[in-house]
Amino acid sequence: MSGGHVKLESLTKRFDEVTAVDEISVEIQPGEFFSLLGPSGCGKTTTLRMVAGFEPPTSGQVQLDGIDVGNWPPHRRNVNTVFQSYALFPFLTVAENVAFGMKYKAVPKSERETRVGEALELVQLSGFEKRRPNQLSGGQQQRVALARALVLRPSVLLLDEPLGALDAKLRRTLQVELGALQEHVGITFLYVTHDQEEALTMSDRLAVMNHGKIAQLGTPEEVYNEPADAYVADFLGVSNLMDARVEPGGNGQGECHVRLGDFILKAEAGQLNATGAVKLAIRPERVQLHSYEASGTNRVPGMVERLVFLGSTTQIFLRLANGSALQTLVRNDGVDLPFSQGTPVSVSLPAEALRVLPDPGVSVAEIRDETLGEDLLDVTSTITS
Repeated sequence: MSGGHVKLESLTKRFDEVTAVDEISVEIQPGEFFSLLGPSGCGKTTTLRMVAGFEPPTSGQVQLDGIDVGNWPPHRRNVNTVFQSYALFPFLTVAENVAFGMKYKAVPKSERETRVGEALELVQLSGFEKRRPNQLSGGQQQRVALARALVLRPSVLLLDEPLGALDAKLRRTLQVELGALQEHVGITFLYVTHDQEEALTMSDRLAVMNHGKIAQLGTPEEVYNEPADAYVADFLGVSNLMDARVEPGGNGQGECHVRLGDFILKAEAGQLNATGAVKLAIRPERVQLHSYEASGTNRVPGMVERLVFLGSTTQIFLRLANGSALQTLVRNDGVDLPFSQGTPVSVSLPAEALRVLPDPGVSVAEIRDETLGEDLLDVTSTITS
């Protein structure tokens, strides 16, 4: 199998007065695992449906291998889709489910049997040919749906939250398997998810979407470590966001001095030429705790509000002297933590990890309302384990 080249140019979709997708442009290289990530209502699934042919674009282009297919029906496009609901036929066997689409592609019966065997071997279901869907686990049903899509040998495979119905442990296992499968077959994957863990684990590149637009595009490492704004920082993983203000004349070579309450901190990442109100961002794993009496640069006094045991790490919620809420992660190495609820601490915010982001004009609490509904503890423990 070979991967297809996908190019979206100023792609827009409007439903009456609502703009679901707002002039997005992105190029997905052949054989790339590309994810669209964002909360419900951000436009990611509508984008996928336009690539699949289930929704016509209002304007713009959907190019597959250099051809604008925006007005082509789904069956004329060399793409296939795997949905969250696997839609397997309960009265057909596994082999019959996988072979179903080939009957309408005029594939000879002898070739169908060979291709079904190859597809089931790819998804590690050889020997399950005669079982019916109700005799399979959720993970096995998901693999059958994948095999049914792959057997048609599409140049692009579209996946709309295919792991969303599975339990957390199985979902993590299949994330690794799905990434390995994509590398093996070499076709282009366009994956839609609201789960940051999935996007970080599997993608070669990802696009974070917000209100129908692409907020940031890059590799998982780039987007996680170098978020473009407060929305991306807070949505992708867990980020400590604090309201601050740049000190007059506080922009120097490779650094920026900001005021957090009564404290002046140095930041060495982000928009170091910013002025006025900004957001300060730092990932929990970069925050360091010391005894209250400890001295040093870029430290703010605080107090422990709550500890949450996550297994490999303990999540510690803090309240800084200026009122900002913060959290950090401490790896569990078998030694009892010297902190408990109410313990005063000195909180170190390393300058190289402290990122200056543009102020979107809303409070930190309002930004977090945008991404409500995500399991932050689960994401944090996965990223840092």
